[in-house]
Amino acid sequence: MLMNTHEARLDALRRELKARGLDGFVVPISDEHMSEYVGGYAQRLAWLTGFGGSAGTAVVLADESLSPAAAIFVDGRYTLQVRDQVDGRHYAYESVPQTSAAKWLGEHAPEGARIAYDPWLHGKAWVSAAGKALAARGATLVPVDSNPIDAIWADRPVPSIAPALVHADRFAGQPSEAKRAAVSEWLAARKLDAAVIAALDSIAWLLNIRGTDVERTPVALSFVVAHADGTADLFIDPAKITPELAAHLGNAVRIAPREDFLPALAALGGKRVALDPDSTVQAVFGALEAAGAEIVEERDPTVLPKACKNPVEQAGHRAAQARDGAAEARFLHWLSIEAPQGTVDEIAAAEKLHRFRRDTGDLRDLSFDTISGAGPNGAIVHYRVSEETNRRLEPNSVYLVDSGGQYPDGTTDITRTVWIGPGDAPAEIKDRYTRVLQGHIALARAVFPAGTRGSQLDALARQFLWAAGLDYQHGTGHGVGSFLSVHEGPQRIAKSAGAQGGTEQELLPGMIVSNEPGYYKTGAYGIRIENLLLVEPREIAGAEGAFLGFETLTLVPIDRALVDRALLSAEEVAWWDAYHARVLAVIGPQLDGEAKAWLTAQCQPL
Repeated sequence: MLMNTHEARLDALRRELKARGLDGFVVPISDEHMSEYVGGYAQRLAWLTGFGGSAGTAVVLADESLSPAAAIFVDGRYTLQVRDQVDGRHYAYESVPQTSAAKWLGEHAPEGARIAYDPWLHGKAWVSAAGKALAARGATLVPVDSNPIDAIWADRPVPSIAPALVHADRFAGQPSEAKRAAVSEWLAARKLDAAVIAALDSIAWLLNIRGTDVERTPVALSFVVAHADGTADLFIDPAKITPELAAHLGNAVRIAPREDFLPALAALGGKRVALDPDSTVQAVFGALEAAGAEIVEERDPTVLPKACKNPVEQAGHRAAQARDGAAEARFLHWLSIEAPQGTVDEIAAAEKLHRFRRDTGDLRDLSFDTISGAGPNGAIVHYRVSEETNRRLEPNSVYLVDSGGQYPDGTTDITRTVWIGPGDAPAEIKDRYTRVLQGHIALARAVFPAGTRGSQLDALARQFLWAAGLDYQHGTGHGVGSFLSVHEGPQRIAKSAGAQGGTEQELLPGMIVSNEPGYYKTGAYGIRIENLLLVEPREIAGAEGAFLGFETLTLVPIDRALVDRALLSAEEVAWWDAYHARVLAVIGPQLDGEAKAWLTAQCQPL
């Protein structure tokens, strides 16, 4: 029935395209802010195809007789998921970065075709690449004034009008006035008149506001134009402005309806305006070009200050991690009792973990949908459990749970892989788990000179898997926000740059990155161990230059039942023992009774 629904929607889209004289349409997961996670109103790809991942694009050609007449593009995280959720009879499965929607169009679009795109959902670089690929094919890329999917999506949700919220200085560590003053200085130094801030988390950080407009990311739908005089214009639905928020923003932030954004861009004619091509859609570039503004492409001036957490934000993260770690420990204790009986399934486990987090009293939301993967489902890197895929946690099997919480003082993200007893894990699983653990420890212990980029550290986490001819198809680490996005740039630890070019960003003190090597055996099990790390200065006697290292923020026991002790060096065992001593010292006082006894046993020296 589900596939028939999506087939009917595909047919309806083709009819709409033909009615508009269009030969194809590109459907990304995106919104007007190029967000990773988007509100329900912008979930066009999921509505059309059934794909539930957070990154992907579909191309639909109007002529269904072509072969292929449609394709869906995902990266290695979603290779398995897309095949489960999207009907291969109607969409060719394509892998990124081996190919791309632009490249595919250059190979498959009919000669002379008019391929449409929504300029509010694509960045300038994509538009340029797709336009060139189509031109070589004798085809044309055409912007649309209104999205054709919106024309056929009868019950499409409306954008949220929930109130925007004040993010108190006791959590932010710096008032909005100081942040705006820094942006003003940045503009003046570059002889710029204004900067358009389009990324929702940048707006939230700059103005010290939060919201509930996007699930799992506490942001408010809006745009900002920051001016060189330190003032700013906030374009937001008036229904979202409370008296408290208006007082917080003050007279230096002018509030206007969201529909006034385009006229405001038109008024910037003759001005020098900064735009970040990584977070600003083509429609904004087009509006400023039409107005006669001089566009200067620069990184969003809030990106680096947001990434480098101030002392208050660092302290908040530690407090959030301690609170979250206790919830996770209570869950793992519960799991150790219930799961071996064979009565727990993936949904029940995820709900129980959510309940433990809610019981802290400070949870505002999850930081992403919990990845609760039993057995072979754990091998799907970004697996999302549903009623159709829900599996029981079988005795004597592997269970992977990747989860996190949004708290006013910090955002958490943690993965633990556990062995569900009562028997012992097979030698192969212990070997793979221990190699992942060794990579995790190597990255956590890394000391490196200032100026080091994430790509230069990535091999530390993979070396033990590589030695056995193994690897994993995702990055090793991503940035994390402060009560903001769980995936925050520009820093990243990976083999190669992602969409934001993050591996070319040097790691700076105050940045938070995840440490999450893994191993996945398709159809069998998945393994990942993830903690969050804080980049910090590292004092070394006699050091010639500045050096950095990591403080591990996440404090939750790592499953000792899966460790092959014989593979570990003395230094690795010392790290394990010291880490678990910290876990017991910080988390132990928050537990009592059987849960505390369980934690004490888990934290004994290896």
